[in-house]
Amino acid sequence: MNYLLEDIIVIDAASFLAGPGAATIMADYGAKVIKIEPPGGDGYRTLVGRYPIPYHWLLTSRNKQSLGLDLNKDAGQALLHELITAADVLTTNFLEHQLERYNLQYEFLKTLNPRLIFAHISGYGDKGEERTRRAFDVTGWWARSGLMEFIRDSGQTPLLAAPGMGDHATATALFSAIMTGLYRREKTGDGCRVSTSLAANGVWANGMALQGAIAGHDLSRSRQEKRWYNPLTGCYLCADGHYIVLAIINTVREYPRLCEALERNEWLQDKRFSDARQMMRNRDAMGALIAERFAELRYNEVCERLEGAGITFGPVQTMMQVLDDAQLRANGIVVATDDPGEDYPLTIGSPINIDDEPKKAPRRAPNVGADSLSVLREFKLDEERIQALLKAGVVIEGDNH
Repeated sequence: MNYLLEDIIVIDAASFLAGPGAATIMADYGAKVIKIEPPGGDGYRTLVGRYPIPYHWLLTSRNKQSLGLDLNKDAGQALLHELITAADVLTTNFLEHQLERYNLQYEFLKTLNPRLIFAHISGYGDKGEERTRRAFDVTGWWARSGLMEFIRDSGQTPLLAAPGMGDHATATALFSAIMTGLYRREKTGDGCRVSTSLAANGVWANGMALQGAIAGHDLSRSRQEKRWYNPLTGCYLCADGHYIVLAIINTVREYPRLCEALERNEWLQDKRFSDARQMMRNRDAMGALIAERFAELRYNEVCERLEGAGITFGPVQTMMQVLDDAQLRANGIVVATDDPGEDYPLTIGSPINIDDEPKKAPRRAPNVGADSLSVLREFKLDEERIQALLKAGVVIEGDNH
C-alpha cells in the first residue's frame, strides 16, 4: 500500500508530547520517523508514576523507529548532523541553550541541508524575555491563555486541565506548520523554519472569549460575578447515574421540543418561561424542573427522547464509554490495533483525515534503540563504523521486545 508521506524522512528530536505528537501524525501517513533518544530513553517513557504500562508513550511513539544516540558526545552530534543532511523534517522542543549545546541551531543546519524543514515548539514563543522559559501544557496552554481562569467559578480554586490536553492540540498545529513548510518548499525549493508554542495554541483556543475582552466584554468576569448559568446548556444527571449535557441555543425552536420530549408540555404555559429573557430571570427554577425530570429517566431513554425530538445534546462519557463508542470507532477516532499485547488492543487516531489517503496501521512504540542498527544501515553507514559507534557508547542498541 502507498502512503501520502512515504517519501518524507522525519528526525524526531523532540521530547515529551507536543513535538513528538506532530511526528506521530506524519508517521500515520507513512513518513519514516526516526525517534532520537538518549541512552536512558526519552524522559517521557517513565512518566507513569506507579502504573506499570507506559500508556502515554504507546500513543505518541507508534509507527516510529528508535535510534539511541548520545548527543553529549561529539560523535553523536556529528552522526545526527549526518542524518539531518538526508532528512526532510527535524522536530525539536529544545530550549535555546540546548540547541546551542547540541549544535542544532537552524542557521547552522540549513547550511548542511538547505531543504530542511526545521520545526520548533516552545512554551511561550521564540521571541521576548520568556523565550527560554520551560513550560508544560498546564502552564503554557491552560494557565497562561486565560482558559484556566475562564472556567473557574466564583470563589473556586482554578482547576487543572486533563493531562496532555494542550499538548495534543499544539501537536496538531505543529503538524500543520510542517505541512505548510513542505508546501512552501515545493514552490520555492528552499527549506524553512516553522514554529508554534503552547501559549499560542492556548490563546487561540480561548480566542472567542479574548476577542470579547478586546471588545470590552470580559466573559470570565461576567461568568464569575453574574453566575453565568443557562439551564438549557447545562449538565443533568439521569436516574442511572449518567450525565447528559444540553446545548439548546435556539430556544424558540428547541425549547418546545424539549418540553414535548420530556412530556412536560405544561412548561410551555408557565409564564416564568414565556421567552428567553424570562427563562434567564427564572433559570434556577427551570433548571430544577429539568433536573427533576431527568432524574426520573434512565440515560438511554433520555437519549432516545432527545434524539427523536431533534434536540442538540451530548452524552458526558466516561473513559471506557469513549473507547466503546461505535461512532468514534466507525470514524477511525478510536482505532483497533493488531498488537498481541493485552495493553495495546486500541489506540487513538490522529484527528486529520484525507479522502483516498490511508493511514498506516498502528505499530507498537519501539524500545530504546530497537531500530538503531537498521536505521544506520539504511543511511549507508558501513558495519565497521557502526560497531565503533556502539563500542564507544555513541549509539545504543536495544531489543525489539
